[in-house]
Amino acid sequence: MSRRAIIFLILFVFLITLTGCATSRKQKDLELQGLKNQISVLEAQIQSKDEEINSLREALTKATTEEKTGLPKKTGKKRVIGEVKSHPNVKQIQIALKNAGYNLGSLDGRMGKQTKDAIKAFQKANNLREDGKVGRKTWDLLKEYLYKKIK
Repeated sequence: MSRRAIIFLILFVFLITLTGCATSRKQKDLELQGLKNQISVLEAQIQSKDEEINSLREALTKATTEEKTGLPKKTGKKRVIGEVKSHPNVKQIQIALKNAGYNLGSLDGRMGKQTKDAIKAFQKANNLREDGKVGRKTWDLLKEYLYKKIK
């Protein structure tokens, strides 16, 4: 009888073990599926962030190019001019002079005779020393015309 009890006990433990394995396998499968879902969500977020980074890089590259050249860029129908901190380039001076109503020919980015004459005329009209150079005092008055047309 004790042999039968031992065999019965072994079979009973074996059956419980098999049942437990099936349950734990299902749990592992569910955990694995949950992890796969989380990975998919994270991959989608990474892709979205990569696209955002690329668009920001493009905008930065464009802004840096505009800042370095200081040249007006056309965006649609509006002209955008790079911000000037202290020393303007010739193109920005020409744009400001033209917006202020001084005739200097074409906006070519070169400091020619017409540009110098226009600077002198602006300096004379604003009671500044007429030297044809855009110094700090001249630029302080002239830069107001860089972004808006007056005449």
